[in-house]
Amino acid sequence: MTELADRTEVDAPEHAPKPQKITSSEAFVETMVANGVTDVFGIMGSAFMDAMDIFAPAGIDFVPVVHEQGAAHMADGYARASGRHGVVIGQNGPGISNCVTAIAAAFWAHSPVVIVTPEAGTNSIGLGGFQEANQLPMFQEFTKYQGHVTNPARMAEFTARCFDRAQSEIGPTQLNIPRDYFYGEAAPDIPQPQRIDRGAGGEQSLNDAAELLAQAKNPVIISGGGVVMADGVEECIALAERLGAPVVNSYQHNDSFPASHPLWAGPLGYQGSKAGMTLLNQADVVLALGTRLGPFGTLPQYQFEYWPTEAKIIQVDADHKMLGLVKKIDVGICGDAKAVAAELLGRLNEKTVISDATKDERANLIRAEKEAWEAELDSWTHEKDEFSLDVIDEAEKEEGNWLHPRQVLRELEKAMPADVMVSTDIGNINSVAHSYLRFERPRSFFAPMSFGNCGYALPTIIGAKRAAPERPAIAYAGDGAWAMSMVEVLTAVRHDIPVTAVVFRNRQWGAEKKNQVEFYGRRFIAGELDNGESFAAMAESMGADGIVVDRLEDVGPALQRAVDAQMNEGRTTVIEIMCTKELGDPFRRDALRMPVRTLDKYKDFV
Repeated sequence: MTELADRTEVDAPEHAPKPQKITSSEAFVETMVANGVTDVFGIMGSAFMDAMDIFAPAGIDFVPVVHEQGAAHMADGYARASGRHGVVIGQNGPGISNCVTAIAAAFWAHSPVVIVTPEAGTNSIGLGGFQEANQLPMFQEFTKYQGHVTNPARMAEFTARCFDRAQSEIGPTQLNIPRDYFYGEAAPDIPQPQRIDRGAGGEQSLNDAAELLAQAKNPVIISGGGVVMADGVEECIALAERLGAPVVNSYQHNDSFPASHPLWAGPLGYQGSKAGMTLLNQADVVLALGTRLGPFGTLPQYQFEYWPTEAKIIQVDADHKMLGLVKKIDVGICGDAKAVAAELLGRLNEKTVISDATKDERANLIRAEKEAWEAELDSWTHEKDEFSLDVIDEAEKEEGNWLHPRQVLRELEKAMPADVMVSTDIGNINSVAHSYLRFERPRSFFAPMSFGNCGYALPTIIGAKRAAPERPAIAYAGDGAWAMSMVEVLTAVRHDIPVTAVVFRNRQWGAEKKNQVEFYGRRFIAGELDNGESFAAMAESMGADGIVVDRLEDVGPALQRAVDAQMNEGRTTVIEIMCTKELGDPFRRDALRMPVRTLDKYKDFV
């Protein structure tokens, strides 16, 4: 026994390091620091105050907002602009429930947002106490992973897993923490971030795709959001140039290919590019690179069913569940868009590519289609349906000059600064804007994607500006959507996050009103937004600058003046543009049909 004891004592390290005991709040904060977190958006609350108290010495800025939905949108914009985590936190119960809509938007944007949801304490859960709610089911549909801290000693473990999963699953995660668990003590290891290398997919699928592309006579590439998220635009360019293939942007991803490139043909989907749609329709092989081919982004447009039903379809997505989900495909590749593009290029460089023989001819066709579309946009100064003609006539009788939205959008396009970031809200004019928004680099365009919620644009661009303060940041919103989140102007002003907002004031819910024109006999119910107050004046009352524009020649100079104030003076500006009530194409022609009435008292309402 003595010999064994002596040997054990000699073999043991003289000064074995002991894990340091820290509080749960410290473990939470240190794990965020390990993941590079420098900004957290939210509204202060007692539920997480112990952790918030040490944000500053940890190098984390807490950005307090006006409403928690705005905080979650800011975290989304921050993540999309930077590629890093966006983090949002709020008080348990109502503060957390306020975030649901914005987290849903982040889910469909594939943003690595981590929402931290402190909840009621373990000693009172189930008693119906103050601000108690079952918070995990709220976000179940809109998160990739939900971590619920089950013991204070596991705080670092669950926090790290939420940050890891947000990046690996490419979407929001939820970290749910009973509020009393911020106060435990333990000696945890602070996990280092784990990042997954997705790779280029399977060898066979790559070979099959390369063979289809090599044999194609008219290949077309759809560059999707996955190209942006993978930082794969340069690889997409190289592949397109090798094939001589036109490139169209997937819906609401206008920043996935540079608009100045000769092969760029514009965005698909609602109010997108006719040139891009025409070229896609002529394809014999389509490479859908980094896109799930969402249904709303491939619907017929301009009375044109442009999806090529006879073409071979190659789809690339990092999520295997998306392959072939919406559109029938011939080859599916589960992989990183950047890596797949590079691998396909390498394989094509070793093959005879049939389309090489017609590169010049197709380049001329691409140029001609784009020129025709640009000429049409130049001549398309106002919407031509009967209702729009009526409201234009009425506008001429009103005091002041009311501007045609398409003319306004063209002037804004011309005045856009280099390296701009733009967010758009949902709505009629914002959707028409898809044809006019062009970008030169990725992480520049932020739209509410498939969730399509109002109140998105302003807080999202504030988050993007916080992530990239060196870039001009502009939000587009109609007057209906603007009113939902305009109070976040206070956040921009209070915390020196200067942005520019363009508010299209047409005094109506335009997208839905168009449905009443098309399907409901022009019986307008609940669509009017007339009021006498100026949004520019409201902005001034919140400490921002306000500009009212009612002359077309003032649109571009107003935007330039506002951006100059943003970049050189740190000023936030709201530009209120007085627009006619004319309406674009129906927003949801796919979801509505002419009504049928059977009861006598309703028969006139057809």
